[in-house]
Amino acid sequence: MSSNLGTAAPVFAALGDPTRLALLDRLSASGPLSITRLTAGTKVSRQAITKHLHVLADAGLVRDVRRGREHYWEFEPVQLDQARRSLDLIARQWDQSLARLKSFVEGNDLPT
Repeated sequence: MSSNLGTAAPVFAALGDPTRLALLDRLSASGPLSITRLTAGTKVSRQAITKHLHVLADAGLVRDVRRGREHYWEFEPVQLDQARRSLDLIARQWDQSLARLKSFVEGNDLPT
């Protein structure tokens, strides 16, 4: 496994939860938000949202920013971009494997 794929694994794990995915979507669309704003209109407790945010932070997808006495959470795109590059690499490798298989099946790689 390449180092890029290894570093992307925590990102994929963090995004595997619908609540965390929704939080990341909201932060990427709205900019930094407080826990109060992030829990508004949801059935998820502040405590649960905080735990989900810490999972996202551990994966490098969000960070906690303090402004005065208030804490805000903001989206950090670097790790998500890295994960996207990992998926692009996998897609290229898959395409190459399929091209080799196609060539073999069509007889282009038969020994002469």
